[in-house]
Amino acid sequence: MIPLKTIEELIKRHSLLEKDLSSGKIDKKVFAEKSKEYADLNDIIKDAKKYFSYEKEKSEIQKILDDKNSDIELIKMAELELNNLKVENNNNEKKLKLFLLPKDEADKKNAIIEIRAGTGGLEASLFASDLFKMYEKVSQKKKWAVELISISKSEAGGLKEIIALIKGNNIYSTLKYESGVHRVQRVPDTETQGRVHTSAATVAVLPEVEEVDLKINETDLRIDVFRAGGPGGQSVNTTDSAVRITHIPSGISVSQQDEKSQHKNKAKGMKILRARLYELERSRIEKERSKDRKSKIGTGDRSERIRTYNFPQGRVTDHRINLTLHKLAEFLEGEVFDEMIEALTLQAQEESLNTLN
Repeated sequence: MIPLKTIEELIKRHSLLEKDLSSGKIDKKVFAEKSKEYADLNDIIKDAKKYFSYEKEKSEIQKILDDKNSDIELIKMAELELNNLKVENNNNEKKLKLFLLPKDEADKKNAIIEIRAGTGGLEASLFASDLFKMYEKVSQKKKWAVELISISKSEAGGLKEIIALIKGNNIYSTLKYESGVHRVQRVPDTETQGRVHTSAATVAVLPEVEEVDLKINETDLRIDVFRAGGPGGQSVNTTDSAVRITHIPSGISVSQQDEKSQHKNKAKGMKILRARLYELERSRIEKERSKDRKSKIGTGDRSERIRTYNFPQGRVTDHRINLTLHKLAEFLEGEVFDEMIEALTLQAQEESLNTLN
């Protein structure tokens, strides 16, 4: 049960924000912040008020049930009303608990998605390409913008590695459960005897991090430049446009060579580096918080096998929530992607709620 004092504070806060916003006496920056808070509270305030008044409404109905002079028809109506009230209150309590869960600020951010071919040789690189096409189609349907950061192609149109920035509203909250090992089972085009092969690709989804979110000391960086197409030693030659940035304290290294400009390659490299360092710290904090519990959804560890795409049976299975959709073709077209994401999000919310009980 949620303390009524907590709910009362939510209702009071909503009322106070309403007065402030209609006063016309607050500056633009504060107005924007308060407007966002007010909009968030608006989504839950009706449920909060109903939850707060539940005991009073219940006791009014109970008076009818306890009144020996009440006729049978009135008692039946009161019993039905009380039952509906209890169901509504349980639903409101669940909504409020979800609303009161600690917010992940990264959920609102854009996302950097990294896809790499894993075990399976050429077939793995073709699967990596299929995965990226799937995310492109999802982005197109949701009107998200996809910006390539770097790409490394293999033979026959496959991808050894691709890194892209996806921009839009609440991107990270939608894609964060995609991190991990994606496995494919199918007959490769090169297979002459029709045998099913198993290959894999890894996906890492990181929140895009601005400079204001994470301060990196220049003294902690080692920057090497080399000719695009192959790593080399340090050089001051301006034709050497490729850049490798190493964050000395963590050992994380990022290479970028897609742009002809050394400056642009460094900017892209720093974007990836910031995202990886930010995620490293988030993972450390999450491990501290969850020492006593094991999440079914996982922490997005890219070494964890999360999903299998089985072409012979036309199914996609998410192993974390034991959900199988017999709509593989539609899934790869981005058609039923939301069905999987909603199920994963719901499971993650249930796990979070259990920690409150």
